Amino acid sequence: MRVMRYPMAVAMAAILAGTAHGQTAPTRPAAPASTPSPPSGQPAAGALNPAAEAAPAPAATAPQFDLADGIVASVNDRIITGYDLRQRMLMLILSSEIQPTQENLPAIQQAALNALIEERLKAQEITNYESLRVSDEEVSAEIAEMARRAGLTPDAYLAQLSQAGIQPQAFRENLRTEIGWSQLVGGRFNSRARASRYQVEAEVRRLNEAASKPQYLVGEIYIEAARVGGQQAALDGARQLVQQIVAGAPFQAVAQQFSAAPSAAARNPGDAGWIVKDSVQPALQQAFDQLQVGQLSNPIPVDGGVYIIYMRDKREGSSSSLVSLRQLMVELPETASEADVAAATRTLEGLRQGLTCDNILSQATATRGVLGTDLGESDVQNLAPQFQQVARSAEIGSVSTPIRTPLGLHLLAVCGRRVGGLEAPSQADAERRLRGQNLAVLERRYLRDLRNDALIEVK
Repeated sequence: MRVMRYPMAVAMAAILAGTAHGQTAPTRPAAPASTPSPPSGQPAAGALNPAAEAAPAPAATAPQFDLADGIVASVNDRIITGYDLRQRMLMLILSSEIQPTQENLPAIQQAALNALIEERLKAQEITNYESLRVSDEEVSAEIAEMARRAGLTPDAYLAQLSQAGIQPQAFRENLRTEIGWSQLVGGRFNSRARASRYQVEAEVRRLNEAASKPQYLVGEIYIEAARVGGQQAALDGARQLVQQIVAGAPFQAVAQQFSAAPSAAARNPGDAGWIVKDSVQPALQQAFDQLQVGQLSNPIPVDGGVYIIYMRDKREGSSSSLVSLRQLMVELPETASEADVAAATRTLEGLRQGLTCDNILSQATATRGVLGTDLGESDVQNLAPQFQQVARSAEIGSVSTPIRTPLGLHLLAVCGRRVGGLEAPSQADAERRLRGQNLAVLERRYLRDLRNDALIEVK
């Protein structure tokens, strides 16, 4: 079974699909030569058209720019030529829909060079595993699948790439490496990426607790300073990306190709999900508070890099308190005598000392005149007024003193409590979330270690 995890190839397939189906992107204004620093208190760079987050645009013809021939870098014993660099720049431009300008070409070139260095590291590591030999047939099968998704034949798909200046052989070799790397990472780290039962339960509790706080649905692009030549280079590159996104480049495509955040490899690239208030760095939290839904931020410098934030949605959070209750009950009409109430009280008090959530229902079955009921999980505010104080404040596992209602006399066992609502996560949701996060961290650490151990020379 093949795993589609090749961001550049998938992004280009989406763009070519737009071409095949005659989808036309709106005309984009030319990007300004520079972006001034935002005034204080105004973090927004512009408002996005949500439909343009991942909207495909027609495949462009090859942009014109010159690169010196010869060797531009080496990774251990593998060279990177000017031809390789130009091909990768063309792939990056097409997949991200960034419009090349004199101002942003250096940033595009640097991003392409970083991608090529990582590709060489991946390819070299793959050769250490005899079982990871990606055949021509596997590569062709992936291209056929991408062409199918784009509504094209494989030949027509490759012809579209050629029209944009991308040579089929260069594309095939990039795809071959990404297929092998995906197989390597999955095989090596799949078991380590699994979250323990304790971690899953803790994550569910954390998400449930967070449900009561304000939250932000965020798209993110993170430019890592160490990868682009320092903090100033990261800031300059982020400003260029903001220009391009405001001018029409799809946020998701840009995140896929330029972001160093783990979310760049998410199913929806750049999607950081719902983020809880005050769980991020102060600079990001300030932007979250000030951005309106649909707005893109100006670059936000943080330690180690620069963020671009797209505010997709906001919500105040749920204030609902959910409680799981079980009860013992002696039925008594409102007109019951004091003597009947006193007798029922003695019965329930005699049972209460030994009751737990586990045995309360069986005790009801064994006691004449007493009914037992599992009330399930309820919102506290929807309970009878007489029950609400116990539901809110009693310790988990405790059993109340007798409570009088118009229906009778009750003992309540508080068997669980959480904050949340219909969107509360399941254990399966939490497990998938944690596994994806763990696998992304392990992959990045693996690639970082390969880079640290390599001899890399840039001409």
